[in-house]
Amino acid sequence: MTTNETQDATETLAWQIRRRTFIGASLTVGGAIGALPLLTGCTTEDDVAESDSTTVRMRINGQDRDIEVDNRTSLLDMLRERVGLTGTKKGCDQGACGACTIHLNGERIVSCLTLAVMHDGADITTIEGLEQDGRLHPLQQAFIDHDAMQCGYCTPGQIMSGVACIREGHATTPEAIRESMSGNICRCGAYVNIVDAVSAVARQGE
Repeated sequence: MTTNETQDATETLAWQIRRRTFIGASLTVGGAIGALPLLTGCTTEDDVAESDSTTVRMRINGQDRDIEVDNRTSLLDMLRERVGLTGTKKGCDQGACGACTIHLNGERIVSCLTLAVMHDGADITTIEGLEQDGRLHPLQQAFIDHDAMQCGYCTPGQIMSGVACIREGHATTPEAIRESMSGNICRCGAYVNIVDAVSAVARQGE
């Protein structure tokens, strides 16, 4: 091997060593940087549980409640799973069917589209809260009298929406009732009897 060949081989070997050193160092540094957020954010399970939950105070059906909920919990899931009020139904879970309608501070809302932690201090009424002293609400009774339910799954939301419809002054005509309650779907098609029940209760209040 000539002197030039020996020099070329030496330079090639040195370049290969430098390349391997650079790649190895890059992987080491990159791994350390990637792991840094994990290391700095490392907490115990108790810390995670504490930071991801909130205690909210609400008045539900006339009773004051302190409820610890995951910050991601919808108001619907809190009522059903944490409070045990399963009368409020989970339908589409997208705010399109009205099965989960409740009254929040006197206004009807679909409870699947809002987080429980957003309503600390709220006054909530569910279908269970309409009955008073063992007596059904007039609209609950009217749904029975007018056969305004079939499978019954949408009935709690229909009744809660119907009570609000009457209270808001929209139950003046069948057409107005249908418009006001258009967000509540009855897949069994009991709309005629639902409107009759709401109309009957509205007339009682005249």
